[in-house]
Amino acid sequence: QVKLVESGGGSVQAGGSLKLSCAASGYFYSSSNCMAWFRQAPGKEREGVAGIHAGGSTTYYTDSVKGRFTISRDNARNTIYLQINSLKPEDTAMYYCAATLGLCSSDYTSYGYWGQGTQVTVSS
Repeated sequence: QVKLVESGGGSVQAGGSLKLSCAASGYFYSSSNCMAWFRQAPGKEREGVAGIHAGGSTTYYTDSVKGRFTISRDNARNTIYLQINSLKPEDTAMYYCAATLGLCSSDYTSYGYWGQGTQVTVSS
């Protein structure tokens, strides 16, 4: 049974920082080719934020977060992270961790495994 559990969300003021975590369990983690972070704001489509391959190489960031978000993974802890700096109100969304046996992609339909999400709310 594959399980992804996110944590670290919260309410912060603009300019603040958060570090999201996603702990993976099950056989899946060591063989997963890509784990990624997505976000979804109310009334909007789910958006790929960043993805990282099993070897730790970063594959993508969406343009709006480049320079502010950093994705990383700790294979010893079966965990990926998303460091979010210089938060903006438009970053407010539910953030989801996702995993796939395929290549990293910003297309959410490519991912078969999802966590329950962690809410990030940024006030101006």
